[in-house]
Amino acid sequence: MDDLFIGLLKEYGYIILFLWSILEGEIGLIMAGIMTHTGDMDYFWAVFIAGLGGFTGDQIYFYIGRVNKGLIQRKLYTQRRKFAIAHLLLKRYGWPIIFVQRYMYGLRTVIPLSIGITKYPAKRFALINLISAWVWAAITITPAYIFGEEILVVLNYAQQHWYFALPLVAGFLYATTTYFKRMEQHLLQKRQHRNSTAAPDRRP
Repeated sequence: MDDLFIGLLKEYGYIILFLWSILEGEIGLIMAGIMTHTGDMDYFWAVFIAGLGGFTGDQIYFYIGRVNKGLIQRKLYTQRRKFAIAHLLLKRYGWPIIFVQRYMYGLRTVIPLSIGITKYPAKRFALINLISAWVWAAITITPAYIFGEEILVVLNYAQQHWYFALPLVAGFLYATTTYFKRMEQHLLQKRQHRNSTAAPDRRP
């Protein structure tokens, strides 16, 4: 199975990388970085295609929000907390939030959707999105390209000693999820405090 998967990557690597990048998968980019290290992929083509894939994915989410505003608001009612955070971040930080949203776990698809719902200029979003996608691809692929041999050693060790690797991965995912949940809660509390402070005093 591993040999078959590696064979598919070598034969259809750029196509798989493009499709994987649409889903914003860093794992796929790390694998591409390792393949550039081994010579199975070209570094610059990998960065270029991965960036195009990331750009395409966010453009899809943006236009889903732009042309289906009512549907998004109804269907994603359970995600209203994240939408509120996305609007708050966009209002507070402006275009840089488009640039860094790829690194924000739990908000990566919500932010392009929520920006699409607003009147934010589509051309401006596309330009920032394209640049940020190529930066994201380069930042993710380059370390794997440079340290490919070391990563392969670690992966081989993790495969042989999975009982050590699984708790470490689970702990990392838990810590990441907890951090971003606390960040969301902090942002919402700040907005609630600001709204309550700005509300007129109705006492007689």
